[in-house]
Amino acid sequence: MTREEILAVLGPVDETLLTEIAATGASAPELAQAWAWVNADEALVNDGRPLPSGRVAELVDLLSEPQQDEEM
Repeated sequence: MTREEILAVLGPVDETLLTEIAATGASAPELAQAWAWVNADEALVNDGRPLPSGRVAELVDLLSEPQQDEEM
């Protein structure tokens, strides 16, 4: 996945997160799915969707981690 694809899904993010996401080997649709889980997990569960697994779950973990900038 390219930098541009990541930014198209997430908007502006720091370089560390960009690098971590790219290193997962995930595709843009997998990133979009993970982003949906991070932002609307209850709605997706209520809709009967299975919990994320594989690369999507890895991306959910990355996207859910507090970034250092946010901790300050």
